[in-house]
Order: sequence, then structure tokens, then C-alpha cells
Amino acid sequence: MDITLLQYIYSIISGVLVGFSLGLIGGGGSILAIPLLIYFVGIRDPHLVIGTTALAVGINALINVYSHLRKKNVNFKIGTAFTVFGVIGVLIGTTLGLITPGGELLFLFSFLMIAIGLYMFLTKCRTCKNFDALPKDDPPDPPDDPVHFSNIRKKFGQFKVYIFGLLAGFASGYFGIGGGFLIVPALLYSADITMNIAVGTSLLSVGTFGLVTALRYGIAGEVLVPIALLYVLGGIFGGFAGARVSTSMKRSTLRRFFSIIIVVVGIYMAIESYSAAI
Repeated sequence: MDITLLQYIYSIISGVLVGFSLGLIGGGGSILAIPLLIYFVGIRDPHLVIGTTALAVGINALINVYSHLRKKNVNFKIGTAFTVFGVIGVLIGTTLGLITPGGELLFLFSFLMIAIGLYMFLTKCRTCKNFDALPKDDPPDPPDDPVHFSNIRKKFGQFKVYIFGLLAGFASGYFGIGGGFLIVPALLYSADITMNIAVGTSLLSVGTFGLVTALRYGIAGEVLVPIALLYVLGGIFGGFAGARVSTSMKRSTLRRFFSIIIVVVGIYMAIESYSAAI
């Protein structure tokens, strides 16, 4: 596919917007990467867009892992288990995504955007508060809890990590999204960890899922590497700007405002892709 100079410039601007939204609200901003690439940059092939954004999101997530590693906010044991089973889901999701017609894929994605936007609007932002005071380690078992009940609880917890990793990986691979807004709640529910650890650990999965998705789509010739790199470059600058602005504004209010944007864009995508899906 031939890319014009103007589309390269638009790609950088799109990356700035995505990075800015991520820095502003702390998560969920990457959901805009796909509609921006389609309607703003002008790349109309849905599969090409998904493969490209997956690469950009994957690289960006792995870059951000470093700051969380320094703060010791990454649990490698849980993250590895979640990610390994998630990769299985990614491979299943990408296989189905590549054989799904582009119009239908965008139509389904639009409903995902609407659902995410409503979820962000209706639920409280747990990352909007300071969780540094929470204990970093897993809470000990109650003193009167028999050993065998403790073992059963731990095994069940591990099973939940595997299942939720598989499901999150599937969604990430099928739609080509980072899935941080899915992975963080999944980690909090399936593993006994704090919010800070969940956010840091989720980046391992987001980065891996993104790169595996991009590799699978790249094998099919559905990745524009230069566009992905420009997205990442713009996202770095946008992220710094968003983070600076967020310090002077109430993050919960920003989150609700952003959720409305996601719903509106989702509705627009549903209308635009309806005819192609039918």
C-alpha cells in the first residue's frame, strides 16, 4: 500500500492524540488508535489497521514497563502465567480475526467501544486514587485457616489467572487492541494483588499480546511498520503532555469526559460499518 507524506504526518498526530489520552486518564486511550488510523489517517483496510495498531500498542507497552520495574510494580510470576495463556488466546483471536470480513470486524469493534465507554462512565476510577499506601505483598492466610483450604484457594486462584488470561488474549488478538482496560480488572479479580501491581504487570501482557498479534498479522502482510513506529513516536510526546495536564485536573472528571468521546466514536463507527457488515 502506498502511503503519502500527509498520511505519515497524520500518523504522528494520531500517535500524539492516543498518547495524550493515555497520559490524561491513565488507561483506555489506545482504544482510539484504530478509528484514528481509519478515519483520520485514511487507511481503510481494517486488517491492515489492526495489525499496525497492535504493533504500536505492543511497543509502547513494553517501553512503559521500565518505569514500573523501577518501582517494583511488576509481579513476574503472575504476569508470566497470565501472559502465556493469553498468548494462546491471541493466536486463536488473530486466526479468527484474519478470516472475519473487515466490515464485520469494524462493526463488532464499534460495539466493543460503546461497551467500554459506558463501563468507564458508570464505574469509579480505581486508578484515580493513590494506592501507594496499600500493601505490596499478598495478604497472609487467616491464622485459623487449615492448610488444605489454603492450598485449594491458591489453586483456584491460579486457574482463574489462566482463564482470564486466555479470554483477555483472545479479545486482544481478535480486535488488535492493547486490552489494558480488560487486563487490569482481570488481574485484580483473578490474582490477589494491589492496583499498582496490576497496572505494572498488565503492561507485560499488553506488550506481549500486541507483538504476537502484529507478528501474526505481519505474516499475512497486514502490518505497516513505518506507521506503527510513527504512532509510537507521537505517543511518547503525547503521553508526557497528557500526564502534565492531568496533574492540574480531576482525573475522574477527565475519565467520564473521555468515555463519552469513546461512545460517540463507537456509534459513528457502527453507522459507518453497518452497510459493509450487512
